[in-house]
Amino acid sequence: MLHIALYQPEIPPNTGNIIRLCANLGAQLHLIHPLGFALEDKQLRRAGLDYREWVNVQEYADYSEFISNFSESRIFACSTKGKSIYTNVSFRQNDILLFGPETRGLPKEILEMLPGESIIRIPMLPNSRSLNLSNSVAVILYEAYRQLGFMGLS
Repeated sequence: MLHIALYQPEIPPNTGNIIRLCANLGAQLHLIHPLGFALEDKQLRRAGLDYREWVNVQEYADYSEFISNFSESRIFACSTKGKSIYTNVSFRQNDILLFGPETRGLPKEILEMLPGESIIRIPMLPNSRSLNLSNSVAVILYEAYRQLGFMGLS
């Protein structure tokens, strides 16, 4: 299983889309508080359709609580500040893909906790700011599943 961790997500439809993505791929979703919305938000439910019942969403009060549960897993921070392109990583079972909030990305303190090669990015044109969060999660998660032979997917 692969893991998606959203650090302080802000936009309900993005998280709803990611819930739907995780449901269809069998990935585990982790939400690190504070969230910019309630999980009962109408926009989140609309974007996630009825897939919420198929995903066991884990919640954490903060990053410290989250990280204390995953000492054995590799964490890849997905950031526009990454030096490594996401396709250059060899993904493995139980890897965690960590994404920051839509308006500001992962904070410097979290990025500094990780080895430089664990901070990955999606290539874009120069002067581009970022891609939509749910699109970024889909691009990198599908690459990880591709590398793993689309394990369990038909």
